[in-house]
Amino acid sequence: MASPTANPPDPDAPDSSVSAPAEQASFGYRDVPAAEKAGLVARVFESVAPRYDLMNDLMSVGVHRLWKNALADVVNPRPGERFLDVAGGTGDIAFRLFRRQGEKPDVTVCDINPAMLAIGRERALDRGLLKGLTWTTGDAEALPFPDRSFDGYTIAFGLRNVTDIDKALGEAYRVLRPGGRFYCLEFSKVESAPIGRVYDAYSERALPLFGRLVARDADSYRYLHESIRRFPAQRVLAERMRKAGFANVAWRDMTLGVVALHSGWRI
Repeated sequence: MASPTANPPDPDAPDSSVSAPAEQASFGYRDVPAAEKAGLVARVFESVAPRYDLMNDLMSVGVHRLWKNALADVVNPRPGERFLDVAGGTGDIAFRLFRRQGEKPDVTVCDINPAMLAIGRERALDRGLLKGLTWTTGDAEALPFPDRSFDGYTIAFGLRNVTDIDKALGEAYRVLRPGGRFYCLEFSKVESAPIGRVYDAYSERALPLFGRLVARDADSYRYLHESIRRFPAQRVLAERMRKAGFANVAWRDMTLGVVALHSGWRI
């Protein structure tokens, strides 16, 4: 795929950089026609799907497993509840929820990318996780589920890849039942400026390098770094969640703010 290289936005500039005009959408450091972003992102994940989980281990030195465990612990799924994991194609979050739910697990994985879902289904078969897991192709901005269908909604490292974050938040609110919980685990903004500079330098260099050496695709991992840089800061995303209707909005920084776990309730 063509490289999305462009001049990086000023990290100290106002947060207007995180949302382009309605007809435009951010794709890495570039703004592209909104109608084209989904296809560009799809090509990224079709390319990285076969080595996606290995790359996660390499890039985070395994720490992504701790972040995902923390998400599942906070969700604390109970028997009889229905959960939706969006942009969770390879099953990392779904498997954790499935095991914690115990009796009669009910977890639906929804991902726009069939290649990622295929990996997830294969992993589920290998683990013997069958009954209670559903795999659905769908768009986070137009979920193929009725209103008030789920008790919990999770999205891990997926929200920054949607074309319109506010539409995705609105859809999350729509499919949750009253009292349902929303959880978003996503790369965020490191509060310490010196540490932030070190982290940015690492991700800018390491992600494309690992992508080239392991996945044979430096451009896709360059996009992933750039998409992290352009994602809204914690307070900005929290405000957008409130505007979507969520109550009790909060977040918890992990690893000094490298990632944040956001939560909210549908009232």
